[in-house]
Amino acid sequence: MIHLFTHNDLDGVGCGIVAKVAFGDKVKVHYNSVGSLNYQVADFMEEVTKENQLYITDLSVNDDNAIKIDEFVKAGGFAQFIDHHKTALHLNEFSWASVTVEYDDGRLTSATSLFYEYLIEQNLLSRSPSLDEAVELIRQYDTWEWDKNNNIKAKKLNDLLYMISIDDFEARMLDKLKKADRFDFDDFESQILEMEEQKLERYLRKKRREIIQKPVGEHWVGIIHAEQFLSEVGNTLGKENAHLDYIAMISMGSKRISLRTIHDDVDVSKVAAKYDGGGHAKASGCQLNEEAYKSFVAEAFPLEPLKQDAQKNVFNIKESPNGVLFDSKDKGSFFLSPKNDGSWQIENKGKLLEHSFSTFHDAEKFVKRNHAAWLVKDEDYVNFLVENIRRLKNM
Repeated sequence: MIHLFTHNDLDGVGCGIVAKVAFGDKVKVHYNSVGSLNYQVADFMEEVTKENQLYITDLSVNDDNAIKIDEFVKAGGFAQFIDHHKTALHLNEFSWASVTVEYDDGRLTSATSLFYEYLIEQNLLSRSPSLDEAVELIRQYDTWEWDKNNNIKAKKLNDLLYMISIDDFEARMLDKLKKADRFDFDDFESQILEMEEQKLERYLRKKRREIIQKPVGEHWVGIIHAEQFLSEVGNTLGKENAHLDYIAMISMGSKRISLRTIHDDVDVSKVAAKYDGGGHAKASGCQLNEEAYKSFVAEAFPLEPLKQDAQKNVFNIKESPNGVLFDSKDKGSFFLSPKNDGSWQIENKGKLLEHSFSTFHDAEKFVKRNHAAWLVKDEDYVNFLVENIRRLKNM
């Protein structure tokens, strides 16, 4: 019997689907959370025989299980570990492990894409157009390339997984892959996906009003309590609050923290590692242990949520050559204006700050991080300009 242990997210379930296309009824797929994998693998290794073939994808095994798997392979058993998380790179020292973070062309890998290619190379699976498309959709979603490429179909595929059971999702995907050359959604799936999109918009409106900010270690963090739409919430709030290094989403029920960043110079897998977690540079997770609870929950509890930037402005827009107006609760209004040399200066209560900033983003980051400032509406902006036009001309 073939046994596959894999994650219960889209990339992990993708591995399960690919395995069932390749092996059919000969494979038993075990879907696991991050926290349950090593318990399940340890139990399996107690009873494994040489008649069993073991595959593990998209989740990393601990040192104890790695030793057990290595002993099993050296005794003549078969095991193959395939992953794409850099926190698992150390397992490449074993002959049965293959961890690849990115392809030669710079594209990020996913467990599904690596497993699919492995099965093809081993002549265990034949390539098809529908499989190619499905695997690429999963890879783009898991690496967040779908957002850069505006590949909404990849996002919808993930949405569908979380709207129905894994068993139902798996059955639907297998049926599509067997019947069609092109991977697409049927009418029922399209209808429920539209309903889910509306639900997401309502959830985002709520979470925008709840985010707070605070420094944690060397980073400024946006903290929110959220238990669904984590990737969408993290990505949206990260873009709307670009002055923050990353977004931390707390799930008290599962006692986990999901971390997301939109910045290339921030690696949230390093943050997660401090709290017994791991993942990708832009998307990781960790346990809500005692240290994490103190930093992300207890110390954050007394803080007030950030006030949102005005959304529909025409005149008071970021990087406007006429200047940009922010307001704050502690220091009143801040007027950011460009200087002749391209740098930006900040005025507060009629006085210029001594320090200027090389870019608008740096100036905005200063007033948002230090004073939780927000972009005011056009009406307030116009009134400010009318009241201060003479003084501003002399700045």
